[in-house]
Amino acid sequence: MTTFYIILVAMLLVLALFDLFVGVSNDAVNFLSSAVGSKAFKYKTLIIFAAVGVFCGATFSSGMMDIARHGIYMPQYYTFAELMCVYAAVMFTDVILLDIFNSYGMPTSTTVSMVFELLGASVAIASIKILGDDSLSLGNLINTSKALTVIMGIFLSVAIAFVVGLAVQYVTRLIFSFGYKKKLRYFVGIFGGVSLTSIFYFILVKGLKNMSFVGEGYKTFLSENETLLIMAMFVGFFAICHLLHAVGVNVLKVIIAFGTFSLALAFAGNDLVNFVGVPLTSLSSLLHLLSDSGNPLDYNMSFLLQSEPGQWYLLMIAGLIMVLSLVFSKKAKNVVKTSVSLAAQNSSDEIFGTNPVARALVRGSNAVVKFVSSLVPRKISNKLNSRFNTKQMILEEEGAAFDLLRACVNLMLASSLIALGTSLKLPLSTTYVTFMVAMGTSLADRAWNRETAVYRITGVLSVIGGWFLTAFAAFASASVVATVLHLGGLPVIFALFAVVIFVLVRSNLKYRENKKDKTEERFEKILAASPESKVYPLIQDYSRREWSEILRWCADCYEKLLVGLLREDLGELRSVNKKVKILKKHVQRNRRHGTLCTERLAQEDLVVKNFFLYQANDFMGDALFSLEQISSPCKNHVDNGFSPVDKEKRKKLLRMAAHVRQKIEYTADMVESMDFSCYDDVRNQLREEGSKIFGERKAEMMKTGSENIRAEILYLTILYESWALLDSVGSVAKASRKFLTVKQ
Repeated sequence: MTTFYIILVAMLLVLALFDLFVGVSNDAVNFLSSAVGSKAFKYKTLIIFAAVGVFCGATFSSGMMDIARHGIYMPQYYTFAELMCVYAAVMFTDVILLDIFNSYGMPTSTTVSMVFELLGASVAIASIKILGDDSLSLGNLINTSKALTVIMGIFLSVAIAFVVGLAVQYVTRLIFSFGYKKKLRYFVGIFGGVSLTSIFYFILVKGLKNMSFVGEGYKTFLSENETLLIMAMFVGFFAICHLLHAVGVNVLKVIIAFGTFSLALAFAGNDLVNFVGVPLTSLSSLLHLLSDSGNPLDYNMSFLLQSEPGQWYLLMIAGLIMVLSLVFSKKAKNVVKTSVSLAAQNSSDEIFGTNPVARALVRGSNAVVKFVSSLVPRKISNKLNSRFNTKQMILEEEGAAFDLLRACVNLMLASSLIALGTSLKLPLSTTYVTFMVAMGTSLADRAWNRETAVYRITGVLSVIGGWFLTAFAAFASASVVATVLHLGGLPVIFALFAVVIFVLVRSNLKYRENKKDKTEERFEKILAASPESKVYPLIQDYSRREWSEILRWCADCYEKLLVGLLREDLGELRSVNKKVKILKKHVQRNRRHGTLCTERLAQEDLVVKNFFLYQANDFMGDALFSLEQISSPCKNHVDNGFSPVDKEKRKKLLRMAAHVRQKIEYTADMVESMDFSCYDDVRNQLREEGSKIFGERKAEMMKTGSENIRAEILYLTILYESWALLDSVGSVAKASRKFLTVKQ
């Protein structure tokens, strides 16, 4: 039996590799979002800063695994076999849960996931033990006070980080405004001194406190000379910042570089337990079992009450894997993109929709703002508003989401709050703190304006809701998995391990396939451009590709719908129905993109072309509506097993499917090539085919005495919507010609 547990521990160590990969992908938002959003450095340069911090933090960490060893449960009441079920359940649940959040680009907390997975799995095994032994209670088996302290500290940090970020950024912007370079020469010493002091204090207190080479003497010196050390650092950095500014060095970039490094260092040094704490605890448990020649079924785990450092070589391997994950993970960029999008100063591609709660909050906030504004004298109000004139905003690179000043405040506050929490021995989630600070500073900068507020609030609520969902899902999933593993034994453990590996591999392959779409890449080029850089040709290229591609999808779906109806192929009809819904969302996204595109047109282009861009997107939506009106009745007709249309109508529908597809594809070719010399011919063909369909519908309506009413109604519906589809396609052709050829 011991051999099986050796294999199980090996499996958990393998899962730790996956956990490191998906965990770093998620937590990359902690230390990359500020630098990425401000475009202070190239992405590859930022990765170097972060990678060095991550590797140092992981390699020199003492690897204290107290949370995994005895922070949630009381190990002296458990046997080796029971806790191995807990560890396996935690790892199986964790890698899948984090991978799901990463795939959707939702930042979540690895600390919360691990804590609640341990809690859920422990409660499940404890409940089974209590059922078999009346002398035990949940209070004996679970460390409830420690667990509640961790949970309360984590969620309390959300509100504190948001409020502090809002207040500090508001004061900072009042001092510097968006044209901060004018005031920077006077305040660079104070701002740089405060920022770098907080960041380096963060490194000294939070980043180095768990490093293996740091002894008790360092901690004693730090606690006895803390105030003197802070003052000395401030004076030193004050002088250095003025000197660097005098010689032309961008001090804000220096702050961002050190801030990124410090957060990466502390993240790896302190959050490493979230990824490898459970596997290393299982390895330590196995080594104790083997050294004592114990029986897994009754071997007591009380030795876990003692703290035990991790092996340096394992920590170095973990650090290397974390670096590789940071460099090669595509999902890390996706998670960072979510945070940056929600904090962007200008309008961006809002990746979230709206919901009633967000709309109610926006309306309520607007009412409060109006009331407060009415109480403030106009002169003071105008003076305050002048400090938030975004036309003066200085961006390091085109397409940056916000300026360097806000990036510095984000890193400074995140470092300070986490360091403060550490000194007060309060458990914090680095993800929650960094994300909520970024949201607070963006609100202070008035990035959440009337056009974007409802989307941003929806996004923030979605992310926060995801955090609570993480806690619930982690607890529930781990408890269920632990119960199944305990009852099913080793065969179930090995089966679940295979399932987890399969799901992870499949998820990453599917994610790569989804990323082959070039739409977002083309749209980001438009957002990064400015009217002066001739953004109109970029919008032309984006629009012609999108319109032609959607037209081809419509043509393909239309033919498959009619063929699927005639063959009574329910599977095909369901597949096309799903594609039509996806197309509908795609068109809605294009409409939203169109609005953002026109904001970047030069004024002389805006007046002429804005109308035609809107028209083309609207007519494309009309075409999709007609296709949807064909798709749903066809699927329902076959799904319900109704009688098919008669033989004569089947022939007509089959010919019509081929003809309509041909005409739409002809239109798509014209739009994609932007060669409108054949425009008249295309419009005539669309009109002729539409007239034939309309004439057939009119003739069919004149007939009487049909025996198959359902099929007759379906046939008439297809004819009418087919005519409407061709009419909309003709309108798309007309509007696209106006937009794509007015000016080259």
